[in-house]
Amino acid sequence: MADEVVLLDRWPSPYCMRVRIALALKGVICEIKDEDLSNKSTLLLQMNPVHKKVPVLIHNGKPICESLIIVEYIDQVWNDKPSLLPSDPYQRAHAKFWADFSDKMILNKSVSLLTSKRKELEVTTKEFKENLKLLEEQLGDKHYFGGEELGFLDVALLPIITGFKIREIYGKFKIEDEFPKLFAWANRCLQKESVSKSIPDQEKMYGLIVEMRNKFGVE
Repeated sequence: MADEVVLLDRWPSPYCMRVRIALALKGVICEIKDEDLSNKSTLLLQMNPVHKKVPVLIHNGKPICESLIIVEYIDQVWNDKPSLLPSDPYQRAHAKFWADFSDKMILNKSVSLLTSKRKELEVTTKEFKENLKLLEEQLGDKHYFGGEELGFLDVALLPIITGFKIREIYGKFKIEDEFPKLFAWANRCLQKESVSKSIPDQEKMYGLIVEMRNKFGVE
């Protein structure tokens, strides 16, 4: 009997992007249901009664929540494709550390793009660039954070790409100039169909963020 896989999704969510990329990399056939978070579905409330958030992966009727947990689950269950997580315990722990770093230091702070005034965003750019520098040091001369192929940490970090344009505009800097290795990594990843079809392009995200800032009356 074939697996029944459903993803409760929201297209602009960086956490949902991770799951979509992992599913695509593993070739998992999945029904994607885009949620209206202002009017959450009964299914979402049933499947994630604790946090009531997306993403939620429903595998044969059983829910798995939280993006990094879901990505690891996908990696373990659909193991006929190359593993996303390293087999070496130290390298595995290292990848999880930096994935956690990306959550706490970058993605969790991205709400500031919607709510902060322009001058405040210019200030937060300094911290953003410091964090990008740390990530670029981790990438080094490798093609991907996972080595020669996309791995767990690449999947965790890829949603950052979608916010590059607005960060550049408000922060008045160019990713390509200041972080050339990260810029090359991003372009390399986007050449893969599993990535390019799983995340919105920067122009679409920029348009959404500008629209939301106007809605909130932020300038």
